[in-house]
This record gives sequence, structure tokens and C-alpha cells, in this order.
Amino acid sequence: MTRARGLLIGLTAAALATPAGAGAWNPSKGQGQVIFKFEHMTAERGFDPEGALVALPDRRRDTSLGAFVEYGVTDRLAVRFTGDWQSGEDAFVEFDGRGPLELGLSWQAWRDDDAALSLYAGYATGGEGRNAGYAPPGEGDRDWEVRAAFGRSFAAGWGPAPPRTFVELQAARRMRGGLPDETRLDATLGVRPGDDWMVLAQAFGGRTDDGAAAWLSVETTVVRRFGDWSVQAGWRQAVAGRETPQASGPVIGLWRRF
Repeated sequence: MTRARGLLIGLTAAALATPAGAGAWNPSKGQGQVIFKFEHMTAERGFDPEGALVALPDRRRDTSLGAFVEYGVTDRLAVRFTGDWQSGEDAFVEFDGRGPLELGLSWQAWRDDDAALSLYAGYATGGEGRNAGYAPPGEGDRDWEVRAAFGRSFAAGWGPAPPRTFVELQAARRMRGGLPDETRLDATLGVRPGDDWMVLAQAFGGRTDDGAAAWLSVETTVVRRFGDWSVQAGWRQAVAGRETPQASGPVIGLWRRF
């Protein structure tokens, strides 16, 4: 596998945790992948409107099985799809149903041997599950998102970073129907200690325009490649926020490149 192809796979998987799923490196024409991801998040405490931790009325659980598909239509344009099935419960509701479905296009605005910039636009329809982590199930309707992603690889390392390290930064605006608009910022640090191994450290943050809700979660996962298949496993933890649960739990992914 070439270094560029390896970075493409790693950054796409890293972006899957975000609703848009758009990474900085687009796949080449005729290439793509599908990723299935399982998440099981639980919380007994949450962040109040001032950001302080308080006990929830009852334990909250959010379980989802999601799919992400991307395909290179041309060498500069990729189509991406994201959807999931959810179940969960808290002190006030128990639900089981489809989450939001999102379809979008990513344009490779710029790319060289070590860095890339992509611009993404996507449209999502709400489902019966949680369309936003801070909202009750079913609340929210149709959304638009625009996102910019910049990635940089360091084949020979960078400062204290080991060889084959990469970083990616994403900024997004989500225009929501039935919920406040949002600004999101995501960051990824990835290291490939071997040809078949990758470690990802990520942070996902955002806030609503009305300031009522905000969130910041960190996630660490390890990816092991087996030919065209890869397995991803790790842990996500909410570390700060407002009007959001202090959720944590395992993240498991299965990738297939084609």
C-alpha cells in the first residue's frame, strides 16, 4: 500500500465520527470504501447549562450501528453517505429507530505529496433517533452542512512526533431545521507504527448558535489492517460541555476498501 493510500484510509476513518464524514484526502476515481461502526455510550452524569457536572435523573444509554460509504466519482470529486440505526433510553424516553441520513459531495480543492484541502457540502434528513446528541429523539428535521478539512502528513516525523505521522483539522457549519444552527471543530492526530497498524487520537467539539448546548469529546482508537479489510477499536469520552451527557463507551469499526 502506498503512503498516500494509507493516509486516505486513515483520515477517512477518522472523519467518520463526525456527521459529515468528509476528510481532507479524497479517494481516487473509481476507488472507495465502506465502514460499519458500532458505538455504545452511557452516562450517569451530565453537564448543566453552566458546564458543571451534575447527576442525571437516571442512567442514559445511546447505542448505534452506522454505515459510511465514500466513492471517488473523479480524482477531485467524491460522493459520501452516512446513516445509522439507534436505540437508547434515559429517565424520560426509550427509543429505537433510524438516525439521520446524510448525502454529500467532497471536492479536492488542493493537494500535493504531503498535504490536502477538501470542501464538503451535505444534506441530511432527520430520523426517529437522536438527530443531535443534546436533543430528544426525533427532534430536528432537514439539515445542511458545509465543511472544510485540511490534512498534513509528516513522513519523516515532525519535532517529537515519530515518522509517518499525520494531522487533520476540520471546521463546519451545520444549518439545522427544527434545532439551533451549529459550529463544529474537529482534530485528528494519527501515527502509523507499522504497515498494518495505525493509532488515532481525536477531539470533536461544537456549540449551538444560541449557546445553550456545547460539547467536547476525545477518542483514541487503534486500527489493524488485514488486506482490504481493517478493524478499528477504541474508547470515546465526553470531557466538557453544556446541556449534554458525560457519555463514554467503546467504538468498534469494520472497514472494507474497494
